[in-house]
Amino acid sequence: MWCKKQLIYTPYCEILERRKLVRFVRKRRKRLSPATVFGVIVVTLVVCGTLFYKQSVLHTQREECISQIKELEKQKKELDEDKKGLEQFKEYVKTDEYAEEVAREKFGLVYKGEIIFEPESEE
Repeated sequence: MWCKKQLIYTPYCEILERRKLVRFVRKRRKRLSPATVFGVIVVTLVVCGTLFYKQSVLHTQREECISQIKELEKQKKELDEDKKGLEQFKEYVKTDEYAEEVAREKFGLVYKGEIIFEPESEE
């Protein structure tokens, strides 16, 4: 054991090291095996590939969402125009002019002195 404290390498220390009773103070730098390096490279490539794939999928989804938003904005504009038209029609329905028009078309309203000409039907 005195070999461990003192950094003297003696034949006695060599015998103890061989029997693995005492480890000598010298430290060896451990090298990575080629399989470990290859494994790390493969894992890194898989992670990078997955990230690039997800990025492309998200980019495609983003483009689809942008086109969908544009289409919905067009529909909103059309519906706003329809809404304005319906509000104008709602106001027109409240007028006497509309009531007179409906009475003439559906009920055949005629004022005094008016003459109605009906076209002859062709047979």
